[in-house]
Amino acid sequence: MKVLLIEDELSVSSFIKRGLEEQGNSVVQAFDGTTGLKLAFQDEYDVIILDLVMPGMNGIDVCDQLKNKNGIATPIIMLTALGTTDDIVIGLETGADDYLTKPFKFKELLARINALARRGGGTDNNGDLVLKVDDLTLNLKSKEVYRNNTEIVLTAREFKLLEYLLKSKNRVVSRTDILENVWEVDFDLGTNVIDVYINYLRKKIEHGFSTKIIKTVVGMGYVIKD
Repeated sequence: MKVLLIEDELSVSSFIKRGLEEQGNSVVQAFDGTTGLKLAFQDEYDVIILDLVMPGMNGIDVCDQLKNKNGIATPIIMLTALGTTDDIVIGLETGADDYLTKPFKFKELLARINALARRGGGTDNNGDLVLKVDDLTLNLKSKEVYRNNTEIVLTAREFKLLEYLLKSKNRVVSRTDILENVWEVDFDLGTNVIDVYINYLRKKIEHGFSTKIIKTVVGMGYVIKD
């Protein structure tokens, strides 16, 4: 596996590089965001490890350039000493695929990197191109969402969350289910980020409409029903 490591703290960068190389991985280092961005465009990587707080171009700016401005599909895991829900949401909204708060255990970082690297393009087990419930439609091909002929603009993460809920229609999905299928991780992010995203989604697809789409099942999770 080839990893691009963008981290300005020399001790942290050396620790991660040594650990990954001991596992047989190839690691390319950058110690600032600008250099890291250039390296990301110059070669292909299986995973990018990106520090959030760096002088000059920070991790949010680098991630935005890679994911939103240029559409690079390489999974990104963000590292930061900041651990509030707002910080995590900002990173994920910008396009990061996962998030790990310093200090961390190397085996946890390795598990997350391996999980991200195993991601493929994914296959759609539901052959329908359009998913529907009530007056809401989600088009898997055009990536458009409409409710009562009104377009609903979603972020990539919100779209993926709604897609998963619709594909799981009439079945209660837990927060763990959502983590595994929307964030594609098999461990707790340690925050209420799932609830935050559910609230984001509800505001966009339910505000102004009489029928509520997403139901909360107390103590169990969420469900969309016909």
